[in-house]
Amino acid sequence: MKSKSLIVLLMFATLLLLQNCKRKSSAKNYNDTYNSGTLSFVADESFAPIVDAELYIFKNDNIKADPRISYLAENDALRLLLNDSVRFAFLSRELNKEELASFERRNLPVVTRQFAIDAVAIIVNQASADTSTSVDEIKKILLGQAKTDRSIVFDNPNSSLVRYLKDFAGAKEFKQKNIYALKSNKEVIKYVSQHPEAIGITGFGWIDDPAADYADAAAKVRILSVKDEHSKTAPAQYFRPSQTTLYLKQYPLQRSLYVINCTGRTGLGTGLELFVEGDKGQRIILRSGLLPTLIPERNITVHNNKF
Repeated sequence: MKSKSLIVLLMFATLLLLQNCKRKSSAKNYNDTYNSGTLSFVADESFAPIVDAELYIFKNDNIKADPRISYLAENDALRLLLNDSVRFAFLSRELNKEELASFERRNLPVVTRQFAIDAVAIIVNQASADTSTSVDEIKKILLGQAKTDRSIVFDNPNSSLVRYLKDFAGAKEFKQKNIYALKSNKEVIKYVSQHPEAIGITGFGWIDDPAADYADAAAKVRILSVKDEHSKTAPAQYFRPSQTTLYLKQYPLQRSLYVINCTGRTGLGTGLELFVEGDKGQRIILRSGLLPTLIPERNITVHNNKF
């Protein structure tokens, strides 16, 4: 009896030891807190400028934090997220039911927050006579129903922008010979700056505040105003993308940007999520030209000084 009891005790002790080792091993996998440590993230490359701006200030405020971002086309970014290679992403859409179910099966809660609204800009060369277009005209061009041989260029064929344009036009694929997918938004801007007959489609953030390496090209293109013939409020009016026209929903080509946190714990992902959604993060978006989800308050003090 004593020997059997001893065996049971040894087995129980071994089980506790293994569980304790497992907990310690798991703990070693996470060396981050909400303002320190390292963690890999992925972001849709189509809005790299605003994510770069957010990370620059976040790192300055949290010197012990080392968020490691990979910029990829939307399809590639989603693949990493669903394969559990990363658990935090900046995307331009929410996860669908099937994608959410994959995280439920792993007991990982998904936190999705909208943090900004971006405009999809239609650009032409400065030498072009065009100053405006319309929703129906853009759809016809994308569907090959418009009589034009002008080159239509956009970024990576796997990007969120291409998905947006397919949904916008109601097309499964763009098979027209005059529609080209390049490699990035920078290439779109550079291409249009060098080809007077080209039409480019890109994110507004890439045009409104261009980086030095393509600023000269951005200065040689023009953003077209867009009319939505089906608008209930202004069907005959053209609008240029701006924070005002995005806020009033007057500019018809707009999309939301999201933080998707699937870490399932409090760590660097939570810290970055809270920063982007907070006052400082939203002010960065406001200064970038995009529309923040929560417009920061501006307090003005009026002094009634009597002399």
